Amino acid sequence: MGILYALLIGALAGWLAGKIMKGGGFGLLLNIILGIVGGIVGNWLFGALGVHIGSGIIGHLITGVIGAVVILFIAGLFKK
Repeated sequence: MGILYALLIGALAGWLAGKIMKGGGFGLLLNIILGIVGGIVGNWLFGALGVHIGSGIIGHLITGVIGAVVILFIAGLFKK
């Protein structure tokens, strides 16, 4: 059940990050995949910085969105 939860939160985070990064998205499917990876990156990034957003769905979603925005930004640099 934990993997399904992570995939759903990551997919939603990727979709939201695609909306936030106007013009920086790669389409719905790739944004969702990048959102899942972004959730991992967000957890690592906040852990390395010692920042704790919160727990539960909202905390995980915010972490995933921020991580996905970072991934979309970096991927956008290579897109050009």
